[in-house]
Amino acid sequence: MSRLKSIGLAALVSGFIATTGASAQNLEKVSIVVFGPPSLGAFLPPVIKSQKFDEKHGLSIEFVERPPDAYTTQFNSGEFQVGGSAALLTVGLAEERGVKVTYLFNLFDFWGAVVTSRPEVKELKDLEGKGLVAARGTTNFVMFDWFARQQGLDVPKLSVVNTATPGLVGYALADRAVAVQLWEPAYTILTTKKPDIRALDLKIADSWKKFAGSPNIPYLGVAAHVDWASKNGHLIPKMFAAYKDAAAWVTANPDAASKLISPKGTPEDQKAISDLIKANDRLGMNVVWASQVRKEINSVYQAGKSIGFLKADPSAATIYAGPTK
Repeated sequence: MSRLKSIGLAALVSGFIATTGASAQNLEKVSIVVFGPPSLGAFLPPVIKSQKFDEKHGLSIEFVERPPDAYTTQFNSGEFQVGGSAALLTVGLAEERGVKVTYLFNLFDFWGAVVTSRPEVKELKDLEGKGLVAARGTTNFVMFDWFARQQGLDVPKLSVVNTATPGLVGYALADRAVAVQLWEPAYTILTTKKPDIRALDLKIADSWKKFAGSPNIPYLGVAAHVDWASKNGHLIPKMFAAYKDAAAWVTANPDAASKLISPKGTPEDQKAISDLIKANDRLGMNVVWASQVRKEINSVYQAGKSIGFLKADPSAATIYAGPTK
């Protein structure tokens, strides 16, 4: 190769590196706190990062994992301005406590379960006097509370052992509790390892349709402090686009997605996650702007208020109505 060609090639490579470096420097950084796996909040982040959907939309998103109680404390305190495991009822509760936050967009609709291996437990009412294990700090448990009361179960009288979400599967596998309350993807992981475990009927679809007049139950998404959202409105559509792309990619590539979502799982675990994605009935992946499901969100607030979790109606400000483009 001639010296001239060598110089030209070096200049081209140097220019490419400089351009790439400049492009990386132009990415706007966002830090999002999420629950650790297995959880819905941890479902899409590995896909966003591996497929670089954040960079595609001009962002560099850092996902930081926390257990539920720490998540709530650190998000509400403002240590993290954006939360990617934001459950609607905790958004409403935060406002009651003087924390101004807003639900930006939905990621997953509600689904939950109570599982048992005990033959004497055939329905929810059989749990009275026996109790269960649950992650009490989660909205999923609060929503279970509401659905259980629709069947006449006096939930406040239950003996509930509280644990972090990663511990739920362990309790069920070891049969250390009469029943365990959990949701996806933990439910799929559990039933893959223990296929004979039974889920009690929560009658979710019937109870919610009767109460809200809609089959949709917005449940978990991305929220932010109101001050952050007002100052960074231009970033929010980019965040939404990254999550929307990730959801579309997961739907189109369930087998590949399962390996990203459960990288340490067995082939059986990963197949179960893939099947969960394909069905989407229990997963409930539904990435939509909060403003598009305002009516359903208010129904969730009403459910929380009816069981005393919320003392008052959350304000309209808890449902993001800012720019979406």
